[in-house]
Parts: sequence; structure tokens; C-alpha cells
Amino acid sequence: MITITGTLSKAWLHRALGVVFDREYYFDPRRRHAVDSRCNDYAARTFPGMGIFYSESNLGRIDYWDKDQVLIGGIQPNMILGLLLGAEFVPADDRDADITSGCLGRGGWASAHADNPGPGEQELGHVGWASAHADNPGAGEQEQHGLKPILPAPEALLNHNLVRLFDQQIESVRKAGLRPIPPFFWDSSGRAVLHGVLTTAQKLCGEAIFMDLLTEPQKCRKRLNWIADAYIALCRHFARVADLPITDVHVGECSCCMVSPALVEEFVVPVTARIGAALGPVRFHSCGTSTHLFPALQRLDRLGSLDLGSETSLAKAREIFGRRLPITIAPAPQTMSAESTGPILDWAQRVLEENAGGPLGYVFHLEPSYHVETIHALMDFVRRQPGFQNTGGLKNG
Repeated sequence: MITITGTLSKAWLHRALGVVFDREYYFDPRRRHAVDSRCNDYAARTFPGMGIFYSESNLGRIDYWDKDQVLIGGIQPNMILGLLLGAEFVPADDRDADITSGCLGRGGWASAHADNPGPGEQELGHVGWASAHADNPGAGEQEQHGLKPILPAPEALLNHNLVRLFDQQIESVRKAGLRPIPPFFWDSSGRAVLHGVLTTAQKLCGEAIFMDLLTEPQKCRKRLNWIADAYIALCRHFARVADLPITDVHVGECSCCMVSPALVEEFVVPVTARIGAALGPVRFHSCGTSTHLFPALQRLDRLGSLDLGSETSLAKAREIFGRRLPITIAPAPQTMSAESTGPILDWAQRVLEENAGGPLGYVFHLEPSYHVETIHALMDFVRRQPGFQNTGGLKNG
């Protein structure tokens, strides 16, 4: 089986439609639904019959999307966790949002910056984790009393006002006769979406996490396991509130290609296996060149599929994982931006040959620099292949 699916980026849609992805877009479900509907109407009109729609890069699936769905928050997983720990939300009109990084710092897990509330806290009058949980002081308060910094119990995150805000929005959307898609999900399939524990640690702690893997391995294990436990608690909570059973889990471990296979095997694989045991088969994503990580990933229990970057060897993937494992792969931005269609067709042919007949999906996320001719050329190439399966068009459209 061979498929091809595409999504539109915020940058593309800002340029094409002038839509703005400001703070209100993420925290007002009515605004979110209106903007997303407009974006998907544009996608269906501009790319008819091509199955291209608006979603976060390679997360939402068009076969599980319709116009009655409303994303609650729709904020990337590591950013939600950062917001719960006191990071600031940083929206951008024409691209993906972000948070202030390093909210946990190198010296230990920091508290929630009581003087700098996050967006949900501002809306509900809450002034940070530490002030909301006076019986469980944050790291800054503990340091003042000579105590070792600690993090809140993962289940305690569910009492945060941002989580309560999202819970209320889920219920409001349901009462309006629409289908809420809760945080940590991007469609109605039941696939939970997480950043990997190392990628999350890099976002929350900064680049120092890579040195800490070598110099303070035990502390890092505790950090990574806490991140996993927090994600598991949050996914289960929102799945229950939204009545959306979890079927599997996408783990976006974008940072693991920057460390050695030995470190991935020691730190990433065991914790990711715990996530898989708790939430379901793992779709493991690594967007950088990751061929060297395959022997380590072979030890990952409940590996359900791979989601890879353009230069990772599918030949090696098939050698190690066999021909039955589903694999998706995305082209490089420079290939999609090339002046001619030659580079994309050469890449697509190489991928097809290396794949050796296993289940394969080509995926792409359209940015403003990409050429429409290149998109059509890739689509036409894939659709001509034996075993091609159409992913369909927009529902309710």
C-alpha cells in the first residue's frame, strides 16, 4: 500500500488568506473553528481532489477530519506542558506559536514563575503553579528554604487552571452540537500526539540537557520519566473528558537525531516504551537523518510505525524492521522549493525503490517557498504506482 497526504502550514495560509494566528485563535474555540473552517475551505477549493487540508504538520489525518470538529487549544504538546510549568505563550500571526524556553532551568526543575502567569492563568486570574498550590512549594520557594527542587506530581497538573479551562471548552463545544478534539489530539482517530521526552526536555530545560545526559545521567532519567508520566496523565485525562478512546500515540522525538545511538538506547527507548505500554502502539517520529538510530529503536516495545525525514535510509529501515512496518517519509524543504520537478521526482523514485514493497506513505507540509508544480508532480508520481490507495477528500465538503 502506498499513500500520499499533504497539509497546509500557517505561513502558507497567512499569505494566501491573511488569517492571523494570534492568542485568541488558540484560546477561543469559536474563533478557532471559524479560522480552521476558512482554511479548509481554501484547501478544498485550491487543491481539489488532492486530499490536502489544514493541520499541524503530519499530525491530523484527513480521513478522521470533518467540519464539525473543533480543536481545543491545538497547541503543541511540549508547549502545553511548558505552560503548565510557568512558561509564557508566544503566538505569531503567520507561523506556529511557541513558548519561552528553559522554564525548568539547569539547576533543577523550576517552579511556575508566579510573577509571570501563562495565558490560561491570566484569563482565569490564576498567578502561577506555586501560588495555586501553597502546600506544595515550587522549586524557587524550596530553594529559599534550603530544600531540593522537585516537580509537582503529574496528576496534580490536572488541577491547573489551564487544564480546567480546556475542560470547560470541551463541554461548551459539545453542548453546541460540535465535536471537541481535546489537547494532545489532532483528529477523531484517537491517536494521541506527544513530543518525545528528550525533545520536551530540550524545550523546557534548554540545550544543557544534552550535557546533562553525560554528566548527570541519574537526574536526567528522573526528568525524562517525569515528562512521560505527565504526558500519560494529561492524555488520559483529556481522552476521558472528550470521550475519545486512545488508539495509539505519535511520539515526535525530533531531538534524538542529535545524540548517539547509545544515548538513545539508554535514555529515550526505555521511557518511550513506558509511554507505549500506557497509551498504545508508538508512531515514532524523527525528522532529522536517523538511519544510525535504527538499531536502538529496534529495542522499542510496541513500535507501531516510523515517521521519517527525507534523508533517512528506507533500505536500512526495511533491513532492520522488515517489510510489514508502516513507514511515512517527508521530502526535504529544499527539494520542495527547487525550481524544477526533477529533484522531487528523483527523491520519490529512490524512496520507492528502497522501500522494497512495504506499506509506505509520502507526507508533506506546504510552506510558502514550495512550488505548486512540485506538489502536483509528486502527487502524480505516487498515484501512478501499483498499490496506491487514495486517502479521500475533505468530508462534509
